[in-house]
Amino acid sequence: MEIEMKIKGLVVDPISKMPIVVLEDPMSDQILPIWIGVFEANAIALTIENIPTPRPMTHDLIKNFLNKLSISVDRIVVNDVRNNTFYATIHCRYQERELLLDSRPSDAIALALRMNSPIFVEDEVVKRAHGLKLDENLENSENLRKWLETLKPEDFGKYKM
Repeated sequence: MEIEMKIKGLVVDPISKMPIVVLEDPMSDQILPIWIGVFEANAIALTIENIPTPRPMTHDLIKNFLNKLSISVDRIVVNDVRNNTFYATIHCRYQERELLLDSRPSDAIALALRMNSPIFVEDEVVKRAHGLKLDENLENSENLRKWLETLKPEDFGKYKM
């Protein structure tokens, strides 16, 4: 079963200094943190903050390509987690055919934001993610999880690019 999630925000892991996109199920307040790269975080932040760019960025280019070819993005799904790595699928539609594309969750989320497509997570991924050792370098992953769950909207602020 898939759970529709929204982006709660972007934060920086205080220990590893890596960006985290935090997805939230608005119905249950359950969260899913996904560590992502700086470039992908910037791509997500640009869209969240409605910051125009002078030239199309990579995800804008993909959006333009899909629009020109009349391909819609029905939804993206974070569908697996293996060895602390998340996987996603972009569900596209071309005419009557459904097309599935393998993707990193960060790229899928950046594209979903640009295409106004919903973001889903398989419930099994949410369950398994709560058992993950979040990061080998973290002093206490339970403390980090508690920190993420207690973040208030103002804690997210603007992501510094």
